[in-house]
Order: sequence, then C-alpha cells, then structure tokens
Amino acid sequence: MSSTPTAAPDLRTAAASRRTFAIISHPDAGKTTLTEKFLLFAGAVQEAGAVKSRRQARTTTSDWMELEQQRGISISSTALHFTYGGWHFNLLDTPGHADFSEDTYRTLCAADAAIMVLDGARGLEPQTLKLFKVCRDRGLPIVTFVNKCDRPVLPPLALLDEIVSEIGLRPVPMSWPVADGADFAGIVDRSTAELVRFERTVHGATVGAEHRVPLEQADPGACPPDRWQTAIDELTLLDLEEIDLDHAAFLAGDETPVFFGSALANFGVRMLLEQFARLAPAPAAQPVAQPAGERARPIDAPFSGLVFKVQANMDPRHRDRVAFIRVNSGRFDRGMTATLARTGRPFQLKYAHQLFAQDRNTVDSAVPGDIVGVVNATGLQVGDTLYAGPAVTFPPIPTFAPERFALVRNRDTGRYKQFRAGLQQLDEEGVVHVLHRPEFGHQEPILAGVGQLQFEVAEHRMASEFGCAIALSPAPWALARRVDPADAPRLRAQRRVQVVENRHGDTLVLFESEHVLRWVREDHPDIALEELGHTAARAVPTR
Repeated sequence: MSSTPTAAPDLRTAAASRRTFAIISHPDAGKTTLTEKFLLFAGAVQEAGAVKSRRQARTTTSDWMELEQQRGISISSTALHFTYGGWHFNLLDTPGHADFSEDTYRTLCAADAAIMVLDGARGLEPQTLKLFKVCRDRGLPIVTFVNKCDRPVLPPLALLDEIVSEIGLRPVPMSWPVADGADFAGIVDRSTAELVRFERTVHGATVGAEHRVPLEQADPGACPPDRWQTAIDELTLLDLEEIDLDHAAFLAGDETPVFFGSALANFGVRMLLEQFARLAPAPAAQPVAQPAGERARPIDAPFSGLVFKVQANMDPRHRDRVAFIRVNSGRFDRGMTATLARTGRPFQLKYAHQLFAQDRNTVDSAVPGDIVGVVNATGLQVGDTLYAGPAVTFPPIPTFAPERFALVRNRDTGRYKQFRAGLQQLDEEGVVHVLHRPEFGHQEPILAGVGQLQFEVAEHRMASEFGCAIALSPAPWALARRVDPADAPRLRAQRRVQVVENRHGDTLVLFESEHVLRWVREDHPDIALEELGHTAARAVPTR
C-alpha cells in the first residue's frame, strides 16, 4: 500500500490531489464489490476478494471483522487509502444494511463526495433513498453507478426517470450500456464517443483488457441488431437534448453524473474511477460551530481534525482502540500535540497510522482530506475536535433516535469488570447506546439502537472480544425523548414510561408507544420533551 508523502512543497497542492469519499447503496447492490474493484484497479490488492463462487471464496479487504466474514455483510465502516494516476483516494466503505445507518451517517461526516451504487434491475431502493437524504443534508455531491449491467436490468432511460422522480437530481449519463444480460455488448464512453469492450477474467478476480473503438466504426458482433440500434437511438436522443454535465451544478448537489457497468465483472470500473477523480471535489474549508462569527476553517489554517469513528479490537492481539480522524486543515505530523476542544487540554497524537481496513502503516504526515488512525487514544470520542493554533470546534455529529430497546444481563457474574468495560467500549463506538436506570445503577442496563442487527453485533463482540457472554431480552419501549433532569421526578411514576440516563449525563424518557407519548404531553404540557437524532439537528452543509 502507498503511504501519504511525508512532505509536500505546498499544502494546497497536496490537498488538491485528495479525494475523500464514501460509497452508499442498498444491501446487495454491489457496494463492497465496487470497493474491492477500485483497490484492484489501483494495484492496492492483487486479487479482488469479493465472493466469486462457492468453490473459490475469499473475504473482502474492507470486511475484516469476523462477523462480517461469517455473514457476508458490511457491519462496520472501514477506511481505505490508495493511490491511482497521481490521485490519493481516501475511500470510506460503509455498511449497507439499514440497521447500521448511524455508523454510515458518522462516516459521511468525513466525506467530501459519495458514489451511489444502484442495482440496475431494482433501481432506487429504500436504504439508498435514506442514505441519499443524509448525503443531501451534508451537501455531498453524488456520482451514480448503475451496477450489474451484464445481467438483465431496467431500461436505462427508465432508470434516469426514476432518479429524477425519486430524489430530484438531474441525471447526466457519462456512459451508456449497449444492451444487457446475455446480449451485453459493452459501454459507450460519451466523452469520447467510443465503445469500450471488456475481456472477462475468471470470476472477475483480476483486471482484464479493455478495447476502445470509435462508435461509428464498432461492430455489433453477437449483439442482436434491434438492441444495438436501440442503444444508438438512445445515445442520439441524449445528444439532441444536449444532456451534458454542468460541473457547478454537480458540486451544488443538483446534478448527478451517471455511469453504467458491472463491478463484479470489472466492466466500467476504470472509467468510473478515473472520471470520479476528475469530477469529485478536493477538500475545502469546513464549517465550524465555534468560534462564533467564523463560518469555516480554511484548509491552510493550522492543524484541525474531526474524530468521526472509534473502533476497538481491530488488532485482537493488542486489544487496541483506534480513533479515526479526518484532517480538516493544516498538516498533521505524527507525535504532534493538539488541543482537545471538548476538554481544552493538550493531547499528544503519538501513535498515528494510515489505515487500509484492518491493516495499517505508520504515517508521519497527513494533509486535509486524509484519514488518520490514532491508536490507543482512550480520551477521544466520536465528534471530538482536535486543533493546533487558533481554537476551533466543528459541529457535533448527531446520533440517531433509537427505535429498538433490549435489556442486557451478564451471564457470568464473575466477569463483571469485563461486562462494564465491554459495554462502555461499544457505547463509545456507537455500536449501540447503553442506557442506565437510576434505580438499578449499572445492573441490567438497556441497549438502544436503530435495528436488531446492532444488538446481535453487540452480543457477538461482547463474547468474542471481551470474553463476556450476555443475554438480551426484549424491552417494551419504542421511542425516546430528552428531558430536563429537574422534570424527571414528575415522570417516574407515569405508567408505561421509563426514565434513564446515557453516558453523557443526559436524562431520557422512554415511551412504549406514540400514544403514551401523547398522554404524557397532555398530562404534563409544561414539560419539554426534546426529539433526538440527526433529524432533529439542523443540517450543516459541508461546502
């Protein structure tokens, strides 16, 4: 793997070569496969690790966690740094499953752009729509990749219409498929008016040759004449309607460049990677919450960074704890001392690594847009700001409002220390939220999350990483609100209501249903019940 240069003649020049982005999709649309193929084309891996067949199965680079490999799904966000054609990519691979939306949201806070992967046969699916709305809240430009074109897919024009109607973006095709499924004959690069044909490799594990020929000279080959002519007519229609990309409109989030291909078969992946590098924005000034009166932190200001993720036990041999920091301004130097905005105290950034999923290389220097992993940073939490020079605090990363709750019990009372330490770590990572009932102390805490899989991950990790088996039982609550601690005693006696506290010291009230919430509001109209989660927070655009 390539490491970030330890020095650069100009900070802005170095930052201009960075492309920090996330990939979002509905489960099974091909997000992790596309991630792996980017690494393959960049030479960061020698063989793509997506599952090719039951006879030849390898794990993907980005899905490093044991449970991810067992289930074949992405559970935790992963940072992957690679270089290609003079560009330095920081790829943030996110979980596709809706139960891990909060981890995806935190990761999107560190991205400058996103690639939205669509299954060509299914179009826009529910989780894709949900993640798109988060990207729009963050002000992220979106590039669309229509995947699986070597299988039967929806008509390309129908997919474009769906993008307009469902998410309101103006789609601009940068490439176009010629037929699909068994008749698939290649992809037309609209910028050069060339037909690109691809040589298949065994299970798509290695890069095959690509052949380009001017479209007017191309031979339909085995493609049925009517399907060939349909593609030619569609391309002519796009040209007549002058559907071309307005780069400013793309950066503003009004247009989305659309590419077609097949990640599994490596069709169109190189075109997407090269065009994305040209289109996506470089790191820019980031909005700040403090000091008041300042709108953004310029990238050439002294060092500042945002902790957007914390992950424990990436290296089980050392039981480490890694804080993922997005460099927002200035130059990060290993061993430097920065100020932790939350406490105002100095914090030494001593053990710094550049991350490649579970693997890591020591990094001596990093520039805006880069992702740095600080090992054993026990004092850092998700949402923390670190800075050198003039004080700054970046906007907090809101949590998601919990929708599911479970009571958790330690199966082995002799491992109480491991029980408390493990739950604390999972809470700090945001795997689940741990709530305590004041009358119970730390006995039988409550786990809160968005989906059931979060609880299953917590249960697995408690046993495998902390050596503490836990038992989960369903809890009756369905939603939560924040309340002033002074008002809590008036609600403790309310039926079908539970008052709890989180690790930040906030007092929350859990309700069994919307009906119970309404009754409480009617009984106590003077008590403010504050909504939780990112939907209650004001969106802060990234540019």
